[in-house]
Order: sequence, then structure tokens, then C-alpha cells
Amino acid sequence: MPVEVEYHPGVQTDGPKLATTENLKICLATSELAPLAKSGGLADVSAALSAYLHREGHDIRVLMPFYSSIKREHLDIESVENLQNLSVTIGPWDIEYAIDRATLPASGLPVYLLRCPVLYDRPTLYTSAADEHLRFILLSRVAIEMCQHMRFAPDIFHCHDWHTALIPLYLRTIYSWDKLFAATRSVLTIHNIGYQGIFSADISADLDLGADEHHLHQDDLALGRINFMKTGLLFAHLLTTVSPTYALEIQGAEYGMGLDDILRVRSDVLLGILNGVDYDEWDPATDALIPQTFSSNDLSGKAVCKQELMRELGLAGDASQPLIGFVSRLVGQKGIDLMERVLPGLLARNNFSLAVLGSGESRFELFFESLQRAARGRVSFYRGYNDKLAHWIEAGSDMFVMPSVYEPCGLNQMYSLKYGTIPIVREIGGLADSVQLINPAAGTGTGILFRDYDEAGLAWAITRALELFEDRVLWQKIMQNGMAMDYSWQRQGEQYVKIFRRLASI
Repeated sequence: MPVEVEYHPGVQTDGPKLATTENLKICLATSELAPLAKSGGLADVSAALSAYLHREGHDIRVLMPFYSSIKREHLDIESVENLQNLSVTIGPWDIEYAIDRATLPASGLPVYLLRCPVLYDRPTLYTSAADEHLRFILLSRVAIEMCQHMRFAPDIFHCHDWHTALIPLYLRTIYSWDKLFAATRSVLTIHNIGYQGIFSADISADLDLGADEHHLHQDDLALGRINFMKTGLLFAHLLTTVSPTYALEIQGAEYGMGLDDILRVRSDVLLGILNGVDYDEWDPATDALIPQTFSSNDLSGKAVCKQELMRELGLAGDASQPLIGFVSRLVGQKGIDLMERVLPGLLARNNFSLAVLGSGESRFELFFESLQRAARGRVSFYRGYNDKLAHWIEAGSDMFVMPSVYEPCGLNQMYSLKYGTIPIVREIGGLADSVQLINPAAGTGTGILFRDYDEAGLAWAITRALELFEDRVLWQKIMQNGMAMDYSWQRQGEQYVKIFRRLASI
């Protein structure tokens, strides 16, 4: 007989209510925060949203691991009084830790750094080590205990992805005795449901749930696993994800990655909010990294950026030849297997250049290396990540391609719009929410979208963009349409504040 799983679609109603004009108290726990530690968009969103909330006067306490890879040269790091020489018992281990504080230079955001060398002094942010689960159990536990030590009663615990998805369960179990959290609500933001934090059920003792272990997903336990993301989906008061379309997609079997049934049950508390863009960093009018700034009123600087990019990358040709950019992690999700099948033929039949920046799976790196050799002077591949080059590619390219298998939100298409670089994207997730199909007759739209994940779809999209590029008057109008779009955190952040206030006032 199957064991029932307890779902929690509602929220408790005890504790004081929050006035709609009061500033919020938020504890945001994340495994990544740009520029300190980054492997993907999670870092950018955590940093930009936190900075927005801080600027707006909300009391936000951000906690992240103090990885050994964090560059400390330009950080003013200080020990936090009363948060030194602490320990927490996790399973059979007494783990010692301390919390330091640093201020991010660009935003003035104070960040709390969880210092625990035995767990975070690793060459990479994430590992396949046997104690990987402990690293993020500790982060979740310490987020709560930091608030206890500071006597900080957050209105909202904002958790990001599986790494901090245990916090909602811990608030309802281990720490339910503490009235400091009587009115606290938890929000879990899903950045990419493909990463769930699945571990063997052998780690169950390390969760320290004791008699509350029945709250874990019993069918999963019977199958010998514990899923951190699934646990967060069951117990968070509110679930958000990073675009409205993705919120719908993950409720279906194709994109739900095995969690669609839970997301359908909890659809009444699942919202999609499109990520914002940090225009302090990504704005061609003020970008100090690009060869020459430009704006929608004066696009001459973009031509200079294109010339300098092509010169820097050793690409032949001139401004009359279209240049397509691609900056990405080289993983299957990003649609690179489709590019493998389409790009060689398109290069043979059409006159355009390609600038690629990224690293990842070796087979995809080898593909772009071979494509560069085969089309020397027309294809450039930079293996790795280079922030300056990423800005140059956005500023100097005419088009930017993103043929993703799935894309929860995506940021590069929004960067591209701001830089007058026409996105060529698959109509999925946040790409569908942020790019509008060009209508040549009306002069409307901002990019090219294709629906089906197949060779014909991508080939059509790139070919269509190359055709439209020949109409320079229309192309400039589409560029200006995109540059006028506003995906700032000022706009997107307001949506988070509204839902946080609504949740905290229940």
C-alpha cells in the first residue's frame, strides 16, 4: 500500500501581519552569487535581485558558502561578531564554521560568507564527492541558525534551487519550536529543474529529522533516494520560477523532469517571473569593456565594435558580412547537437561569420574546434570564459543564436536586445517570453523564433535572419525595437516585492 505524501499548498496564518508599506526582512540563501562564485545564471540573478532589494531599502541578509575559489583581493572581508567559532551537528559529525561579511564593490550589497574549509575548500563549486550533500545541508541549516544568532526574524526565506531547498522543511521540523520564525514564509525559486540534488537514501540520518522523517517523500525513500528539490517543492509556501512560460512547461512531462506531478498539485502557489538584466553592467551606452559605446540614437559605435571584434578574433570580411555570436556553457541543454548538424551546411551555402565563446562537454568543444579549422577566417572559437570577450561578442555581433532544448529564462537574449543584436531563439521558456517575432511588413518584433527542435527549424531561423539582414532599413528598425525593451531589475524586482508582501501579510 503506497504511503501518502503530505502536501502543503496553503500557508499558516499565525504571527503579526506585515503592512503593505513596510520594508521587508529577507534572508536569501544561495550557492552562487556573482561575481564571487558563478557557474550559470543563478549567480547573476541572486546578485542582481539582492542588490535591487538592498537599494530599495529592504533588510536583506544574503548567505553563501565561502568557497576557496572566491577572489579576495578586492573584497573588504570582516569577521562578524557572535558568528565565529560555531558548530552544528549533522548526523554523526560536529561541523565547525564561522560567518564573515563582505560588501560587493559595485552594488554595496553586504554578503555573509559561510566559512567551513573542510566542506568548501574545493577546486570547483560543485563536486561528486561522497559528502556533497553535507555541503548544502550545512548551508540550509546555517541560514536558519544565522538568523537565530542575529535575532533576525525574516518575513521571507528566499531559497534558490536544490542547494537550499531543505530550508522550508527545516523551518517546519527541526526549527519549528522557535517563535522567531512564527510569521516567516518560505519561497523556493526554481532556476533549472533539471538539477535536483538527488542522493542515496543512505544520507537520511544526516538530515537529522528524527521522528519527522515521515515528511520525506516516502515513495522516493522506498526507491532508495532523497531529492532535495522535490522536498522544497513540497514544503515551501510559495514556488517561483524564472519565466511565465517555464512555469507552465514544467507542469508537463516533457519539461517537468519527473517533478511535473507535484508542480501540478501545487500550481496554485507556482508563479513565473522573468529574470531581469543588470543594465549597470549590460548597457552599450555605458559599457566600459567594449571598444566604443553606442545607443539606439547613434549606432555608429556598434559598427566599430564589430570591426574590432572581427580583428581581435582573426575573422575575415567587413561590416557587410553578417556576424553571428554564441556565448554559452557547452552542454546538451543549449542545443549544440542541433548546431553540429546545421552550421557546417549553412556556412557552405551562406556568407556569414561565427564567434563562439564557451566551455563544457568535450565533444562540443571538439566540434567548435573542428569547425574553426574547417572554416578558418570565418569561425572563431574561444574555449573557456572571458567576461570582456562576452561583452565584445554581444556588442559586435549582428545576431545571437540560442537554439536551446529548454531554457528556463536565459539572459543572453536580453543582453542581445539591449545591444541591438538580433536574437535567433527557440520559442521556449524565457526565450518565448522575451523575444517577439519580427513582422517585416509592420516593422515590429525583436527577433527570430522557431518552434520545433529539429534541423529544419534552426536552419530556417538562421537563413531568415540572414535574409532580413539585407534590408538595412528594416534591420535598424528591429535593432531599435529590441534596444527599447526594458527587462531591468527595477521592473522585474518589483514583482518579487509584491508577491513577498502578499505572502508575508497572509
